[in-house]
Amino acid sequence: MPAPAAETKALPGTEQEPAPVTAEKNQDYRCTADGSLARILDEVEPTERIVTAKEADERAQITKKPPPEYTREARRNGIQGFVTLKVLLAADSKVSRIRVVKGLPAGLTENAIKAACKMQFKPAMKDGQTASMWVTADFAFRLADSSIFRP
Repeated sequence: MPAPAAETKALPGTEQEPAPVTAEKNQDYRCTADGSLARILDEVEPTERIVTAKEADERAQITKKPPPEYTREARRNGIQGFVTLKVLLAADSKVSRIRVVKGLPAGLTENAIKAACKMQFKPAMKDGQTASMWVTADFAFRLADSSIFRP
């Protein structure tokens, strides 16, 4: 007679929690309300009007770019460098998509994406109407800017 199966109890709030998404180069991500990353598999909405810098009457202007946070692992391993992202600044003044151009290990790319989600900007203008526009955003990770006393 087989032994009865052991009952496993999930911690509250973790019953259906998905595994964290790891950011990969040339993949698109979107911002989520809970601060997690979500990979986008579909193409850009065909109804979304995206203009290039040359086409825009006024380019999109980033007004606030919060600094990304270091991870404990990256600080412990002395990882420094830049994360380069292409960010689709939508006509509705929200960050629509984020594409990884150049990343860093130890969660730094993911933290740069989270910082990009919090960017504030003035949308591009074309023919008197707001329009979406891709911009490149670099996020610097320097240990000198990171306190060694932080968790």
